[in-house]
This record gives sequence, structure tokens and C-alpha cells, in this order.
Amino acid sequence: MGKLFKNLVPHWKALILIGLLLCVQAWCDLALPQYTSDIIDTGIQNCGVEHILPEKITADEYKYAELFMTDSEAEDFASAYKDDGKYYTLIISDDNKLKKIDDELIIPIMMDYQLSRLPVSSIEKITNGQKIPDVYVKNLKHKTIEQENENGEIVKVDCADVRPLIATMTQMSDEADEMLKSMRAMMKKQIDALGTDTMMSSGKAYAVEMDRLAGVDVDTIQTNYLWLAGLKMVLIALVLTAASVLVGLLAARVGAGVGRTLRTNVFKKVIGFSNTEIDKFSAASLITRSTNDIQQIQFVMIIMLRMVLYAPIIGIGGVIKVAGTGAQMAWVIAVAVIAIMVSMLTLVFIAMPKFKRMQTLVDKINLVSREILTGIPVIRAFVREKEEEKRFDEANVALTKTTLFTNRVMTFMMPLMTFLMNIVSVLIVWVASGHINDGNMQVGEMTAFITYSMQIIISFLMLTMMSILLPRAVVAAGRIDEVVKAESSITDAENAYDLKTDYGIVEFKKVGFRYPGAEENVLSNISFRACPGKTTAIIGSTGSGKSTLVNLIPRLYDVTEGSIEIDGNDIRGLTMKSLRNEIGYVPQKGILFSGTIASNLRFGKTDADDSEIERAAEIAQATEFIEEKTERYNSEISQGGTNVSGGQKQRLAIARAIAKAPRIYIFDDSFSALDMKTDKELRKALSESVSNSTVIIVAQRISTIVDAEQIIVLDEGKIAGIGTHRELLKTCEPYLEIAKSQLSEKELGLGEEAENNG
Repeated sequence: MGKLFKNLVPHWKALILIGLLLCVQAWCDLALPQYTSDIIDTGIQNCGVEHILPEKITADEYKYAELFMTDSEAEDFASAYKDDGKYYTLIISDDNKLKKIDDELIIPIMMDYQLSRLPVSSIEKITNGQKIPDVYVKNLKHKTIEQENENGEIVKVDCADVRPLIATMTQMSDEADEMLKSMRAMMKKQIDALGTDTMMSSGKAYAVEMDRLAGVDVDTIQTNYLWLAGLKMVLIALVLTAASVLVGLLAARVGAGVGRTLRTNVFKKVIGFSNTEIDKFSAASLITRSTNDIQQIQFVMIIMLRMVLYAPIIGIGGVIKVAGTGAQMAWVIAVAVIAIMVSMLTLVFIAMPKFKRMQTLVDKINLVSREILTGIPVIRAFVREKEEEKRFDEANVALTKTTLFTNRVMTFMMPLMTFLMNIVSVLIVWVASGHINDGNMQVGEMTAFITYSMQIIISFLMLTMMSILLPRAVVAAGRIDEVVKAESSITDAENAYDLKTDYGIVEFKKVGFRYPGAEENVLSNISFRACPGKTTAIIGSTGSGKSTLVNLIPRLYDVTEGSIEIDGNDIRGLTMKSLRNEIGYVPQKGILFSGTIASNLRFGKTDADDSEIERAAEIAQATEFIEEKTERYNSEISQGGTNVSGGQKQRLAIARAIAKAPRIYIFDDSFSALDMKTDKELRKALSESVSNSTVIIVAQRISTIVDAEQIIVLDEGKIAGIGTHRELLKTCEPYLEIAKSQLSEKELGLGEEAENNG
């Protein structure tokens, strides 16, 4: 996991900014449900009135309300209003103070409100059973209101305003205080039974009625409240959108930055690998790691910054909000989260092994595809299309089956999550309906609770979904880290120094070499010297170690025994840059890069002028076909040099080495694609032009090396003979066999020599 997350360290500033923006986004997300709840409970049900104290109250209603208050309550009530003779106007605007007064005055206010519309059948109850003369009852102000009975049915009830009667009784009776205390106790029990939320809602209904009696335009209050709440929600939504967009932008930039850094690190590391490391990882795997694996990491980084970091913020915020509702339904969320976690972990447990296998299968299909695309000419020549299609199909089907399996398992996720969330919603409504019936919750609060619950559940869902994506990214990060941490087996020595060559003498001293992991040496006891102004040729049967030998000079591999020296300097003590700067290397397979002919010829010497590259092309016998092209040296070369023939490609590769003007030339079977005439002309021009340089040629054809001053014959990794062509024909049996296999005795001059000896 650390291998994945350490890539984020360079982007710590962006991460802090993303964290802040996510907090803003979460705050906005968590604020919207509360506004929805307020619009339903306050804006619609209570006409926009937020407190039980009216904005304005008539003097008569003020006195009635004061009738049911204690001295301290009456004092606080009076401090909240300004008396102008006819009306009392609310002078407190601080919301916290108003909430405090709401809690303090809920009992007297509700007593006042209920006694203003008390059912006639309940009048005796509030007077401790005292019989009220009918004449008093008839003189009370009556009105018919609709109420809900015990069966939940709406019925019309005959009610009366008994407050004048209570006021009269308190003046006439010595037991007035006891009666008021009894009434307060009854109201306290009613509040406890129905719930504070229900009683507060009734208190707000009282405030609405008082405002209307005092001539306050309640409809305007409601409209203004709804508009203000709506505008706040729009503003929050805009902030939410801006934060979300910025988080997405920053996450994308961080993800792209991580991808760029990883690609750069992998590329720099791979460029420094020796052939040993390339063989160890394989080219196909390195390509997969540089593309698919990094894309996996980049994708997960973006998702993680946008979702995974957001999940705990919104989840914790949702829990705090739910706890603040006091709805006592946290167990519903706990059950939902447990159900979702169990479901998701089950799916992950089933799919995880397949996710880990997918990366290996991607490597395999890349390997097969690369081999087939590279070997198309050979495949067609041997009519192997069907077999190769079958081989590709096997790799493709294996990847497809694994992908389909994981996708099919994951297809259960969304339907299952949707089902669980719907079940949770139904469960919340069912449980909340009981709380609403008990007066402990309002409809808007239930709506907000459902929203908060969904936010908490979705936050856990985000984290669980990440557990599906994360393993592939962790595997990919491990594969990338494996490449980045791999050290090249060929590096500059601790005290390496630059090569300052005046001659370019190459000397092998009892050199032995064994490929990593091999049991036997490929080369053994190789000793010779290649001097400037002379051509040293290396020949031998296939597999004798010719290419391996010359690959040791530029340190593509390091010797396992003995040493190689240039002008008396062991090449392992030299910096590789200075060593390779003195070598012009032409591999067996001519490799060209996309660009122009000129850019390819300047590959080893970027500051070479036109005359230098033209001279190099002339020596390599490439001028003829270059001049035939419309744009000559500015003609395009496609990737891999596929738009030129094998011979032309080889000549351009030779010209590239010549244009570099090094001290040492290495031609690894670089004349094999040339016809005999071109081969001869090229070698002649080369010997005339690079007379001060050391030339080492690996060849299969005798005709290519017949004029070399020194020919080294390799046989099974050992030197079978060293000498000129004439000397080796006499002294080296392997060389003689190779010569006879290519040229007649007459061409070799063997017949004439036998006659002369006779």
C-alpha cells in the first residue's frame, strides 16, 4: 500500500487544498437536507414562523398569555416585547435567545393556546372537577374546530375560549394558584407524552394565529421564508458545484502528475538497464508496466482523491447530523452499514483472486501480440496464420474469461446496493412514523434523516468500492516499484573516470563470460588485441559467441572473467558515457527511429553538419538511394524503418556510426543484407576513411573479412585461430571448413597452391 501512496508525497500542497475543498463540499452536502427539513416543517407546516413567540401580539392576548406564567417567566416574556399601547412587538432577533425563551415558555404558551380552543367536554377537567354553571359556559366564546380523534379520524369538535373564565376564577377563588399548578402539571405530562417537537409545532401555530390577530401579514412571512431558504440552498448548491469541480480538476492534475512522474522514472530506469535486466523483466512486461499499470495507478489516484477522501468526511458529518436529530434511530444505519459491508466484502472476496491474475494475463497478451506483429512476414511465409490466431485467441480468451468473471460478480453490486438502500429507506419511514405519531419527530426531520442515512451508507459504499479498485492499483504499484528499485547490473564504478583515448586500442585479456543464470560459459579464455588502422574480423559458426564478444566492449554485458581494456584502461573503471562516446556500434539488426534520414544519421552526433552526414552516407554507399528521394536527407523514416528495405536500413545504420566519428567501430554482422558489390565498395571506402580508428567486424561471409589484417575464429566460445585469411586457411581447420562452405577451392586459391607445392 505504501508503494502506491508514496507517489502522492510530491503533491502534498494539492492534497491539502483538496482536503479543504472536500470539507467545504461535505459541509454543503450536509447543510442541504437540513434546509429541506426546515422548508417542510417550518416553511410549509408553520407558515415560515420559526419560534413560538409571535412577531406582534394584541394587548388582550398578551395578558392572557401572561396569566399562565410564573413571575420569572412573565419577566422574560415582558423583556422580549415592546408595548406601544395596543400591540406588543417582539424586539429580540437573536435566534439563540429566542430558542432559549421557546424552551422556557412552551408550557404557559401551550396552556394559553389550548385553553383558547378547549373542547367543551374537557372544561371540568381543568377546574379540578368543579362544576361550572351553564350560564358561564354559554357566555364563553365558542368555535368549531377540526381535530383528530383516537382512531385517527378528523372530526368537528365544539370548543370554547375558557381563558376569560380562568381569569375570573383566579380573581374570585383562593385556590387559583393550586388550580394553575395543576394545569401546568397536566400540560407537562402532555408535552412528555406527545413529544417536544409536536408541542413546538403547536406553539408555532399559536404564534401564527397571534400574528394574524395583530394584523401581521403571515403569508408574506411564509413567502419570504421560502424564498430565503431557497436562495440559501441555491447558493450552497453553487458552492458545492464549484468545490466539486475544483476537487475534480485538482485530482485530475495530481493523477496526471503521478502518471507523468512514474512514466519518467520507469523510462529513465529502463534506459539505464543492461541487457540482463531487460531479459529479466521482458520487453512485453516493461511495456505493460509503463502503460497499463501506470494507467491503473493514475485512475485509482483520481478516484481516491475524489471519493475515498470524501467518504470519511461525509460519513462522520452524517453521523454527527444524525446524532443531532435525537431521533434514536442510529441502529437502522448500523444495520444498513453492516449489511452493505458484508455484501461488498463477499463480492470482493470472490473477485479478488481474479483481479490479481488479470495483470499477468495482460502481460501475456501483450507478449503474444508483440511477437505476432513483429513476426508477421515470417508467419505469412510459413503459412502459420491459423496457428498464430489460435495462440492469440488462447491468450485473449483467458483474459476475457477472467474479465467477464470479475465484471459479472461486480454486476451484482449496484442492484444489491440499490435494493439495500431502498430497504433502509422503507425501514426508516416505518420506524420514523412511530416517532412522528409519538410527537418526537416531524416529517421534515424524517426526510433529513433519510438523506443523512443515505449519505452515511454511500460513504461506506465508496470505501468498499475502493477495495475493489485498490488491489489492482496496489499490484500495479508493486510492479512499477519493482522496476524503479531494480539496479542495473552494469553501472559506473564508484571512482569511475572518463576515457581519454589517443589511440583506441582494444585488448581482451583472458576474457570469460557467462549469461546470468547459465551453468556454462559462453566465452572462455579470449585474448587478443585490436589496433587502430587495422581491421579485426571475428568469424565462427552460428552460436559460437561472436555477437556476445562484441557486446562486451560497450558493456552491454560485463565480463565474468578477465578484463577488456581500451588504451590500457579497464572498461569497468571508465564512465559508461565516455566509453560509449568512443564507440560506433552497428548491431546485427539495423534499427532506425521515426524521424528523417538526417535525424537518424545525427543520432550519435547531434551537432554533425550537413557535410558530415553526407560524407557518412557516401562511405556507407547510401547516397544513391537517398538522392533518389524527393526530399533527400529530409525524407521521412517511419517507426522501425519499415519504409526502407533491409539493405537500405543497414546502410543507414552504418552511416549513423560513421557520422559519429568514434575511435572504435563495431560492425556486428552489419553487411549481411548487402550484395557482394556494395559490400566490397563499402569496406573499401570505410578502410580509406577510418584509417585512424579501430575496426572490429563480425561476419558470416568470408568475402567480407578476406582483406582483414586480423581474423579471429571462434569455435564454441573459444579462439580456434588468429591470423590473416591466408594464414588461417593453412593453420585453422574450423576456418577452412567455413571458407570451403562458401567459396570454391579455386576462389580460395587452394588448387593453385597445391600445384605450386607439387
